[in-house]
Amino acid sequence: MKRFVAAMLLGMASAGAMACTNLIVTRGASTGACNMSTYAADSHQLYGELKYVPAKDWEKGSMRDIYDWDSGKFLGQIPQVEHTYSVIGNMNEHQLVIGETTFGGREFIDTAAVLDYGSLIYLALERCKTAREAIVLIDNLMQTYGYASEGESFTLCDPNEIWIMEIIGKNPSYDRKGRNVNRGAVWVAKRIPDGYISGHANQSRITTVDFDDPENCMYSKDVIRHAREQGIFSGTDAEFSFCDVYNPLDFGAARGCEARVWSFFNRFADGMDEYLDYAMGYDLKKHMPLCVKPNRKISQKDLADMMRDHFEGTPMDMTTDIGAGGSHLPYRWRPMEFEYNGWSYVNERAIATQQTGWWFVAQTFRDSETGVFWFGVDDAATSPLMPFFSCAESVPECLQEGNGSLIEYSETSMYWAVSRIAQFAYLRYDRIGAEVRSIIDDYERDVMANVEKTLANVGKMAAGERGKYLDRYSAENACSLFDRWQKLDRYLLVKYMDGNIKQQNPDGSFMTNGYSDRIPEFPIQEDYSDKWKENVVRDNGDVLRIPN
Repeated sequence: MKRFVAAMLLGMASAGAMACTNLIVTRGASTGACNMSTYAADSHQLYGELKYVPAKDWEKGSMRDIYDWDSGKFLGQIPQVEHTYSVIGNMNEHQLVIGETTFGGREFIDTAAVLDYGSLIYLALERCKTAREAIVLIDNLMQTYGYASEGESFTLCDPNEIWIMEIIGKNPSYDRKGRNVNRGAVWVAKRIPDGYISGHANQSRITTVDFDDPENCMYSKDVIRHAREQGIFSGTDAEFSFCDVYNPLDFGAARGCEARVWSFFNRFADGMDEYLDYAMGYDLKKHMPLCVKPNRKISQKDLADMMRDHFEGTPMDMTTDIGAGGSHLPYRWRPMEFEYNGWSYVNERAIATQQTGWWFVAQTFRDSETGVFWFGVDDAATSPLMPFFSCAESVPECLQEGNGSLIEYSETSMYWAVSRIAQFAYLRYDRIGAEVRSIIDDYERDVMANVEKTLANVGKMAAGERGKYLDRYSAENACSLFDRWQKLDRYLLVKYMDGNIKQQNPDGSFMTNGYSDRIPEFPIQEDYSDKWKENVVRDNGDVLRIPN
């Protein structure tokens, strides 16, 4: 089972291109009595910046320009509504949060459609108060203006409910005038029961449709009929499974996608060993559940740390084989597979990944008018989260749109400050990465406790005062953290340059040699891992061996 032919890896290429993760914790499963959801925008072409759209009233007849979220291509226009809500990142002023992962699926794409998946997300955030409203709106928009993207899974989270909605465009069919008479998409949405956790990661996960349970399941009326018309399903309605019909599972989708959800379930729920072979792509027959009941309550810090997961302690742990190098690096550079001597092999895809543009952990509260949008940029494992609030009115300079890009370095950008440290940490991950993580943990424990106290205090303020106070709090925290991360960058370079580790005094200052304050004590020079030494000796030991 350790070797895989190339045919089994066909799904890995798409999994690498569509690499995002959503994790879900319902109110009854959280320590803070809140619904929580996460999202990592994992793309080799996405830059870490924080989007903000203020609330606005629009004149009658106004139009909304639509641009493809991934490419920036102009797709068309749709009528604007009378009033749009404010949006910070992926959370609006009513605490509605929407995340996504792309699963691709059947190649049904309407090239003349106006709305891509990203536009649907932000249109729903600008126009809806609840997850249910957003599902209805997304359906109406797709059927009216067409759906221009591949298969998508959406997480829709509000203070009361969390839903997963999975959609795929209908197979276009054009009449003599070139009009698509099969416009729109088919979809199904399921509510995650309170007290449970769920997630999705670039693979459709919804199976059966609960036709007689509108409180917990919604769907397009032609979701089965369209499959029959396309010749991809011929069973009874009761046998219909959305993911099996529209996004059939293969090895790559299990190992590169479902394995991430399994790792989340495995961390917080019992009995997940039963699905290990499924997650590893060895046994695809037994579907992993859409949601599971955790064995303990989950905090926002627990969830943030889950977004930093590298399969630690599982057979897919990347720190234990020679691919980790001499410093236990839990990453493999892309592509997601490699070939050697006619066999194809996997480069694992964990939740935490080097190509993250930005990520978040969102908290929505029934008993508060303010949700918390914890936002980070670049790789989650080396990225600190910054609190913003659903009543936000601005974004600090270090996170503003347009402050740098992936091809334009900016000295004032949080993304570049975080990325510099991540790149350095990859060189000596067991030491530099561990130190960065320790600093992140200390900071996040403090700021999360402080935000909890702050929310309790602002509840006594007037609504106008509350928004301004929280806006100022977010800006001051982000600016302070940006300054701290710039100093951390310089400190790490001084401490770890040239593969050495400078010795430090109890107060953190660097030791001198006792004669000059400009010359350090002789540095620590740590060994490589035993796995690395074993393989070096096997490869070149005859040349490197020191004679007795």
